[in-house]
Amino acid sequence: MKEFKITYFFDEEHYIRRFIHLESFEKAEELVQSERDQYIAFRDSRDIYHELNTRNVRVVQISEYHRVDKSTKKSSGPNES
Repeated sequence: MKEFKITYFFDEEHYIRRFIHLESFEKAEELVQSERDQYIAFRDSRDIYHELNTRNVRVVQISEYHRVDKSTKKSSGPNES
């Protein structure tokens, strides 16, 4: 499984981020496209519950995410530094 970061932008200053785990970037795209113009619900990394009407979103960005272990400064993804 890969981790993807989805950012929903409402304007230049307001956005919500969501992290998902799927097999591929294409699956992440399919998920975002299937959720267009409807309400979605999720919890963020701080366990805060969000309900989001995707109709009000102006821009959606999807990117593969590689977590960084801050205690050792190494990423947990395949491109470790």
